[in-house]
This record gives sequence, C-alpha cells and structure tokens, in this order.
Amino acid sequence: MRRSVRSITTALALGFALYFAARAIWWIEQPRGPLFMVAAIVLYLAAILTAVLSSRAGTVRMPIAAAVLALIASAAVPTLVTLALDPGMRGAPFATWYIGAIGLLAVICIVRRNPLIGWIMLVILIAAASVSLGMGEAFTLGLVGSITWVVVAQLLVLFWDRAVRDTERLADIQRAVSAWHATQLVRQRERRVRAQRALAIAGPLLTRTVAAHGALTAQERLEARLAEGTMRDELRGASLLNDSVRQAISDARVRGAVVTVFDEGGLEGTEEERLNEIRDELAEVLAKVRSNRVIIRAGRDDEIAVTVVGREAGGAHDDDTVDLWHAIRRVAD
Repeated sequence: MRRSVRSITTALALGFALYFAARAIWWIEQPRGPLFMVAAIVLYLAAILTAVLSSRAGTVRMPIAAAVLALIASAAVPTLVTLALDPGMRGAPFATWYIGAIGLLAVICIVRRNPLIGWIMLVILIAAASVSLGMGEAFTLGLVGSITWVVVAQLLVLFWDRAVRDTERLADIQRAVSAWHATQLVRQRERRVRAQRALAIAGPLLTRTVAAHGALTAQERLEARLAEGTMRDELRGASLLNDSVRQAISDARVRGAVVTVFDEGGLEGTEEERLNEIRDELAEVLAKVRSNRVIIRAGRDDEIAVTVVGREAGGAHDDDTVDLWHAIRRVAD
C-alpha cells in the first residue's frame, strides 16, 4: 500500500515536471540567450529527478545532497530564465514556467521532510519573480498558486505525521490492552487451579468435620493443620511451589515445624528453567532443615531470589535464635 501511494505521487511529480519543462521549451519568440534557457531547463530536470528518485534506507527524508541541489536550482533557474529573455518577454506564458516549476520543487522538498529547504526555496522564488516581473505581476502570473501549493503541502504533511503518530499510539494501546487481557486470563486460570487444589485438599476434611460435628481425632486435627498450611502456601507463594517443595514443607510440618511462605513477586520475569532450578534447590534445603520455625520469602531483590530462614524453638526475635540462613541467587553461579 505504501509503495503504491509513493509510486502514484512520484508519477504525478514527474508528470508536472515534464509539463513545466515542455512549457519552457515551447517558446513563441526566440529568447535572447537560448542557451541560458536550455541550461535552466536541464538544471531544473536534474534537480527534480534527484529530489524525486533519490532515497535513504528506511526513511522518506530527502538526502542532503538532493536538498542542496534543489536549493541551488531554485536560485539559478529564475536567474538563467531572466538572463535568457528581454524585459518585454519575461511575462510571456512560456517565460513564467519557472514559477510553477520551483513551487513544485519546494512542495517535493516539504513532502520529503525537508520543510526548511522548501520554505527557503519559496522565499527565493518570491524574491526572484518580484525582481524580474514586479510584485503585482508575479502574483498575477502564478506566484499565488505556488505559495498555495507549498502551504497546503506543509499542512498535509503535518496532518499526516500526526495521524501516523496517533495510529502508532492506538496500536501501542491495543497491544497493551491485549497483553493485559492475556495476563488477566492467565491469572484467572491460576486462581481457578488454586481453588480446585484447595477444594481437593480441604474438601474431604471439611466433609468429615461436618459429619463428626467437629469431634476430630488427633490424626484428623494434624491433617486439618496441614491442610490449612497447604492452602495458605498456595495463596501466598504458589510460584515457589512444585511437588518436591510441597512434600518438603509437609514433612517439616509433620515434624512440628511452623513453615511460612511469602511470595512478594520476586520470581516474576525469571525464566522457567531457572525457576525450576530454584524450586529444586529450595526443596533440598527444606528437606535438611531441623528448625522449629521456617520462613521462606521471595523478595524483590536484584541478586537474591529466595531466602530461607530457620529459628529455634521458643526463641525470641533476635539474631541469636537464627540457626539457618540460606539465600538462593536469582542467576545461577
């Protein structure tokens, strides 16, 4: 689509350029200096072909060499035409071709994202035409049209660039909304899985509790405590858990340890392979722990992914009661 639009605009520009060149050649009276006229036509065609056909990879902006050539042509072409004609012939239809021609060249510079060069060319054209023809006659013979072309081209480029920016912004918003929607679907699926796991863990026990009117045996009370802890782990630290970690935590609780799991988002963004390694290392540490109170925490730290802290039975909260400190690094050594 973009290529077809560019092809159409290129064809239009070249068509108008050939029209102005043909108009210049079709003189009805012999110029005083025909070589000056021919030189003006050749320089104009060289400048406009360079401006239209030259390109830079990945951008519509005109190369600086083409812009400089166009600027030189905007000053040289009116001068050569003026030198080629007697004062009485400068208002003839074939003699004023450069007014529209340089206006077209300025439009091309603006469309190809060199607006400063385009406006400078327009100023040069106004000055040259006014000197050669007089201000009033220059406006009568086509200068108004060239000015209108340049103004309209500038406005169209501004509106086009704004539309492109708005389209890109809307596309970014759409991608963000899609990503948010996908994230919500994943979270809903996770919550559904956790709810199903909680029901699988607590459902049978709750059924027995209701049937026994709360009169549970010691073993059933132990199972209830383990189920409560397991459900809390699933809610607070599901990303830390796999089957090995769950089994290690359950074994520690059976021994009488109080195990607390906190996931503060520290594992977000971790690759799945490294995440499995962290869980396996955590399971190994928990299998060896003999502390009466164990705290597992995944904090937001740049280096440490998970910390495991063990405290002795009945200890206060000072550093002397800590008998285990193990840090699992975010990146493997």
